[in-house]
Amino acid sequence: MDKALPDGEHRRLPDLGIAIKSIIAFWLLYIALITLRAVVLQYHDFWEMLWRRSLAAFVGSLITFLVYLAMVPVWRRSLRAKAVVAAFLCLPASILFSAFNYFMFYVYAPLDAAKDEPSMAGMSAWEMLWRSVAESALSWYFIFAAWAAVYVAMSQAKQLRAADRHAAMLAREAQEAQLRALRYQINPHFLFNTLNSLSSLILSQKTDVAEQMLMNLSTFFRATLSADPTADISLDDEIKLQRLYLDIEQIRFPDRLTVAVDVPDALRTTRVPVLILQPVVENAVKYGVARSRRHVTVRISAYEEAGRLHIKVKDDGEIPADEFEPGEGSTGVGLKNVCDRLIARYGSRAGCMHGPDPEGGYTVHIYMPVVKHD
Repeated sequence: MDKALPDGEHRRLPDLGIAIKSIIAFWLLYIALITLRAVVLQYHDFWEMLWRRSLAAFVGSLITFLVYLAMVPVWRRSLRAKAVVAAFLCLPASILFSAFNYFMFYVYAPLDAAKDEPSMAGMSAWEMLWRSVAESALSWYFIFAAWAAVYVAMSQAKQLRAADRHAAMLAREAQEAQLRALRYQINPHFLFNTLNSLSSLILSQKTDVAEQMLMNLSTFFRATLSADPTADISLDDEIKLQRLYLDIEQIRFPDRLTVAVDVPDALRTTRVPVLILQPVVENAVKYGVARSRRHVTVRISAYEEAGRLHIKVKDDGEIPADEFEPGEGSTGVGLKNVCDRLIARYGSRAGCMHGPDPEGGYTVHIYMPVVKHD
């Protein structure tokens, strides 16, 4: 299978549009300038010379196009290589055009203006050809070189833009792949813990409770797996997903777990990465609720400050802070997963902090740019 390449690399004649447009523009400019000079200086045989100049411009366009074709093999080379090749190709092009120009004005039905030119008096045909071609070739060389410089510059700029777009696309795809990988680490981790709880309920013959937990689990996965892993959802929807998870955990801890949500209405439409809170809430239950012998409240709060959304998940469990080790006994995800996802999504504009709360329990504090719902 062919690899995807930046725009234009698959074409046999790259930058053909740039070449044709620049060639036409250059030679139309030549006709306009030479005609303007003839009008100002009141040259003899103006109309006769005009059609010859037009024919010369057409031939010059063909020669310039041949220069473009000769440059195609070095299209993928460096800018220096293309500039050197163009400089060499312009030399035979200018000589060829000078010879044709001499033929049109001095050989093919010479005009009176050409016959009466003092510099040509007394010269043989070969001397006139040699001198005319040699003198005019230098001038025409710079004309062809000017076109080549413009073409190479425009072609290089287009290639750089295509390369930038290609690099941006690859970076975006890499980031999306990373976000998907981080997202899909969450569900297996949560599923492992929930299945253990279901197993315990079944062994304890609490089939009704196990059935309710299984239904909640099905609802949770139906809601989460249908979402795009790289998409954002509203903070309100994210909290609803966490309530589904906490409903499952409340079946395990009916007398020990209370959930409190303190989110201003103005922030409920703020966009957040899907399931960004799930590992945090899961840790709060695992370390704050499961290890406590008393009632524990898991509180989810949010506020906006300096253009950033701040979300806190706090539990007031009785486990000593120095015993809390995020990720202990887990599959290695959890808080690290949350931090990695935030950095992959927002870079240095987002992050997370966590530690024991002075009032007891543990607090996880994450922040990210505020993105409102359109």
